[in-house]
Amino acid sequence: MARKFPIVPGSTGSPSSLYEDSPEREWRWLQGVWRGRGRVSASLWRLYFVVVIDGEPVGMQDLIGTDFATFGTVTTFSWLSPDVRGGGLGKEMRQAVLHLAFDGLGAREASSDAFFDNHASNRVSQALGYVPNGVSWDTRRGEPAEIKQWRLPRWQWIKRRRDDIELVAVGGCLPVLGIDPPPAD
Repeated sequence: MARKFPIVPGSTGSPSSLYEDSPEREWRWLQGVWRGRGRVSASLWRLYFVVVIDGEPVGMQDLIGTDFATFGTVTTFSWLSPDVRGGGLGKEMRQAVLHLAFDGLGAREASSDAFFDNHASNRVSQALGYVPNGVSWDTRRGEPAEIKQWRLPRWQWIKRRRDDIELVAVGGCLPVLGIDPPPAD
């Protein structure tokens, strides 16, 4: 049986750091979250979700759309507390946000990326049916590092779609994101 956990809009805290203990990095991260919440438009939106287990925030999962009405594509970003990694939660939280993207918003494709040596994140992408989609570069701890890019077309997601995820009240959010609601039956 799948673990039950809510993914609720908003973040009650931040990962203390993605790579090092740094109050400055955490402050920049929080500023980015606040900026993102303040600029939701049809051309760019980022939905922030917090993952809570037993009342404690243990991770975050974001869903980002750029010109979604035109392209129908989303990007995911996640972070999970080290003390809960390795138990399948990263895969579950990605499945939940992909369900929202494809089933709730009508996405055509999702993308994700991770540093080449972030084996856990890359394994989640691979396990969910993503296919490799090239490489890019970013900096980590001030040094250049290679990023592995992934893409998941809708048809590939459908093959692994879960039937135990329930979406609630998504329709009311669609106009804010610049998405036309589906026609009524």
